[in-house]
Amino acid sequence: MRTLKFLLQKEFRQIFRDPAILRMILIMPVIQLMVLPWAADYEVKNIKLSVVDNDRSEYSRKLIHKITSSGYFSLAGYSNSYSSALADVDQDRTDLILQIPPHFEKDLVRENKAVLYLALNAINGVKANLGGAYLNSIIRDYNREVRAEWIQFPRFSAETQINITSSNWYNPGMNYKYFMVPGILVILLTMVGANLAALNIIKEKEIGTIEQINVTPVKKYHFILGKLIPFWILGLVVLTLGLTISRLVYGIIPAGSFTTIYVFAALYLLAVLGLGLLLSTFASSQQQAMLISFFIMMIFILLGGLYTSIDSMPAWAQVITKFNPVSYFIDVMRMVVLKGSSLADIRGHLLAMAGFAVFFNGWAVISYRKRS
Repeated sequence: MRTLKFLLQKEFRQIFRDPAILRMILIMPVIQLMVLPWAADYEVKNIKLSVVDNDRSEYSRKLIHKITSSGYFSLAGYSNSYSSALADVDQDRTDLILQIPPHFEKDLVRENKAVLYLALNAINGVKANLGGAYLNSIIRDYNREVRAEWIQFPRFSAETQINITSSNWYNPGMNYKYFMVPGILVILLTMVGANLAALNIIKEKEIGTIEQINVTPVKKYHFILGKLIPFWILGLVVLTLGLTISRLVYGIIPAGSFTTIYVFAALYLLAVLGLGLLLSTFASSQQQAMLISFFIMMIFILLGGLYTSIDSMPAWAQVITKFNPVSYFIDVMRMVVLKGSSLADIRGHLLAMAGFAVFFNGWAVISYRKRS
């Protein structure tokens, strides 16, 4: 224990002597957490719409007004030429084209149906899909309004209607920040834990101090624990800062217990720190460690369920997420923050994370070789 105590003293002194590490640990996550949630918005707004109105009737004007007053679309062009609207798409001045055919109002009144044409600029697939979905929804709503207006006429008999009232569980206001901020906090915690733990040992390799440790009677597991515990404590500090910012800036108060979050976070940090230490035992320079860590982090983020639902991924990708510790923590954070889950509800996640922690740290101890 005295050996471990001296190693911990050395590590903390080394960390606090380097202001760059403290900035990375304390300042960088705070700034990112205050900026990223405002940019990582699932909603698409200010979609540029060109309308090709070949009818110019009262019904077409009402439809255009309903679309532009929704708050999602801005009218970038209004003409009766489809070719000119398509030229605007080529010049990236328009995202969507809505073409209203001639006799739109006449067909709607006489034949009870009319055809509209949508053209979407699919270079930005997300914007095109969401913009098209928004526009389809608005048109369907407009169609219901027209039908309701006709029902009031004496020549039409009233028809039975079913009204649906919905309620959103766990996130009633559908505030995307409540959904995104916990996940972004997990990513920041992972980056701080895995990267700094990996670079710490590599730095000692490059400056030569690790050779002095290698000729001492320090056991391998003492050395790994000496590298792991300081960053484990600092990781919990980063988590505390993140939860504080979530409450003060975004008004996010977990529905569950902070104890549940910290228990899982403590186990999660053991796993990701073990991964970082494992990478450092194989890399010979900081550049190698950073490139390998960047490669792994990209996989963790893209297959973690932060931006894309895991259920919508291909079957092979869903299998990979089972071996991704980030996906477990993002799921747990959302369960605790939004749903109020307890330790009993996340026991499966706890067992999986304990397995990751034992595997990565055990491999790090085995792969670290002392040289005399």
